[in-house]
Amino acid sequence: MMTTMRIKTPTSFWIIAVLSLLWNGFGANDYMQMHLQNRAYIEGMTQGMNLTVDELIAFYAARPWWVDAFWALGVWGSVAGSLLLLMRSRHALAAFLVSLVGLIVTSVLGFVDPIPGQTDLTFPIILTAIVFAVLFALIFYTRRMIARRVIA
Repeated sequence: MMTTMRIKTPTSFWIIAVLSLLWNGFGANDYMQMHLQNRAYIEGMTQGMNLTVDELIAFYAARPWWVDAFWALGVWGSVAGSLLLLMRSRHALAAFLVSLVGLIVTSVLGFVDPIPGQTDLTFPIILTAIVFAVLFALIFYTRRMIARRVIA
């Protein structure tokens, strides 16, 4: 039976893993607040839009189930990836890749069918670019840590 030897875990690994969990926690919070229909939270999202809280809730409720499923893959895949990274598991890479699939699908749909009343797409485009950049960085970092045998 062959086992993979891990090397000593650098402090920077723990910092990055914890930061990734905190970052992905924001996405999980957003997902939960929308599904729980937290009116105070959603009201903050409607600032600068010609849209009421009820209209935004109705927009999200009217989306097909599979759109929500891809959103869940994106959000919870990244949370799982961060937790698996903290556990030094090589499965973190698979979780981040699942998240990438969810992010790609929901991002494309978000620009094809934007939220009604959202006339300026500057903020969503910038936010989406940042989310993609962080996720790609986590994927490459995880691959590097697997290659260096920090995680197995």
